Order: sequence, then structure tokens, then C-alpha cells
Amino acid sequence: MSDYKRHGARYRARRRAVDILFEAETRDLDPVAIVEDRIKLAEDPANAVAPVADYTREIIVGAAENLDEIDESIERFLSENWELNRLPAVDRAILRVATWEVLYNPDVDPSISISNAMEMSVEYAGDNAPPYIHAVIDDIVQANSADAPDIITGETGLIGFAEEDEIDAPVEAIEPEATTEPEPATTDTNEAPAVEQE
Repeated sequence: MSDYKRHGARYRARRRAVDILFEAETRDLDPVAIVEDRIKLAEDPANAVAPVADYTREIIVGAAENLDEIDESIERFLSENWELNRLPAVDRAILRVATWEVLYNPDVDPSISISNAMEMSVEYAGDNAPPYIHAVIDDIVQANSADAPDIITGETGLIGFAEEDEIDAPVEAIEPEATTEPEPATTDTNEAPAVEQE
């Protein structure tokens, strides 16, 4: 398992958002309600619940409010033989967090969203997940760039991002691997991923 504590605050917030989205789906609960509940529980040290980062809450609320658009964007780039509801639940959670960032948070460089999603897919999902998760998110980035109006950039031509994300930025761009399709789940796809201790 990767040492998530070596990452910046934003990575840990994304990771917690994936955990909460996964939990909400597998327990058929409202993810926003889970976040609000955790925030309240964390106020009492006796509960031993880790505080919820503001960015985790922002992702969860944003993903819940825009779930239809997020899922449509993901499904648009899945193979015609695949549907979002056939993917393992943890893969859906990773895709939804990264897609929310790409579509709704212009402050985050898309390469960071892709890099973090890839790392979480390696940690949480099977060997078949990283290539197709990378391909789908990259396609969403490309489509969003084509549809987006011109953005005024700095002298370097790059869109700036928060300093805390710089820790998460890949050293070099991840080259897309050959696209492979996810394997149909043959086991219980609702098996919980390793969740950081709260």
C-alpha cells in the first residue's frame, strides 16, 4: 500500500473523497450526509474520527450536485461494450473524483487529477483498472479543453495551481498505456478498499 501521508493535503483530501463516495454507494447512503456526520463526530476527540478536510467536503458536495453530468462524461468515453454501473464501485469513485476536478475545479491542473487518480487506482483497484481509468480521464480532459473558452495563462503558458498540489505533480507526464477494457467483476465489487484510519 502506498504511503498516502507522504503526499500533500490535496491528495489526502481526494483519497478521503474516494473512500466516502465508495462507502456511500456500497451502503446506499447520501455522501454529503456521511461528510456532515464525520465533521460532527470529529469535533469530539473521544470519537477518534479524523477531521474532514474542506477540500474533501468540496469534492463530495460538488460530485453529488453534478453526478448526472459527471457520470455522462465518464460513460461517453467508456467502450461501447461497457456501462458505468458494470465497473467496480471503487473504480467509479476514483473516476468521479477526478472527473469532478477536471470539469468543475479549474484551479487544479488536469495532470495532477490524472496522476492522483492513477495512484489511487494502483492502490485500490486491480491491474486492469489503471490503463482504462487513465484513458477515460485523459479523454475527458481533452474534450473539456476543446469545449472550454480560451483561458488567459501566465508567461509560461501553464495554468497555475495551488502550492500544496505541487507535491502531487508528476515528475514527468504519464504516457497513456495501451487502452484495455476493464474485466467484468467476478467477485464482490463492493469489497471495501483499505480506508485510512479515522
